[in-house]
Amino acid sequence: MSEVTKNIVEFTLIYNQQKTKLYNYARKMLGDMMMCEDIIQNVFEKFFENMNSIRNSERVDVWLYTTTRNAIYAYYRTKKIRVDQFNVVDTDEIEIDSSVKLEEELESKELHEMVMNELEKLDVEQRDVFLLKEYGDFSYKEISEVMKIDENLVKSRLYKTRQRLIAKLSKVILNER
Repeated sequence: MSEVTKNIVEFTLIYNQQKTKLYNYARKMLGDMMMCEDIIQNVFEKFFENMNSIRNSERVDVWLYTTTRNAIYAYYRTKKIRVDQFNVVDTDEIEIDSSVKLEEELESKELHEMVMNELEKLDVEQRDVFLLKEYGDFSYKEISEVMKIDENLVKSRLYKTRQRLIAKLSKVILNER
């Protein structure tokens, strides 16, 4: 097999493994599905162009998330939006399944929206740590590599973020009862 063919096969495997996770991560940070698709496409183009040097020097998933994160920040800079002001949204539609009670589905969606609203209020560092851990399934070590911060700081930010979400959501849930 030629070197070019090997690169294409390897790229395809990595693309198929990472595209959904990267897309979900970017969508949570951007909210704009079209811009999200553009950014992810650009990230994978960059990856393909630099694949030989990347796979030899770093973990590919860390490189992909870091590049995606930087591309999102660059997008917000061009729009003159401060990074800590962007919205974390979820654009998933509720799919009604006759086997699932509509009420439960609506409650789940409402709870998800509350979590997303609380995430919008966090500073960007806390939000990034939470999104990478919860939506990217990254380990503490991987998050520290992506964000270029100490692993203990990752744990601390994640703990504080979770505590804040639990406290806020507990108040809301208790007030509804």
